[in-house]
Amino acid sequence: MKYDVKFAKLISGDTVIGVYNSDEKKLEDVAIVQAVPSQGSSGVQIMILPFGFPYENEITGEISEDKILYEYKKVPDELKTKYLEEKSNIKISPRMPDLAGGGKGGLII
Repeated sequence: MKYDVKFAKLISGDTVIGVYNSDEKKLEDVAIVQAVPSQGSSGVQIMILPFGFPYENEITGEISEDKILYEYKKVPDELKTKYLEEKSNIKISPRMPDLAGGGKGGLII
C-alpha cells in the first residue's frame, strides 16, 4: 500500500505531516513536526508527536484541507520514513526492497 504523505504548515502555525485523502480532501493520521535544538551542538533534532499529544498517544485524527496554509513541495525521505514508523510501530529497514513506497527500504516486522 502506498501512502500520499504530505508535509504542511497549518493556518494555526503548526507544522504537520499526515496521509492525504484526496477523496475527502483532508489529512489523516496527523502528527506535529517540531524542531528541537540539540543539546551540546549547533544542530536541531526533529520530533514527531501525535497532533493530540499529550491527550492522545497514537497518531490519529484528521484535518480538513482548508486548514492548510502551505504544503512543502517535497517531504524529506528521512521524515517520511520516521513518520511511517511512528504511525505503524513498524521499523523500516534500508536493506530491504521498497515495501513502504518511500523509495529507500522495506518493513521489518
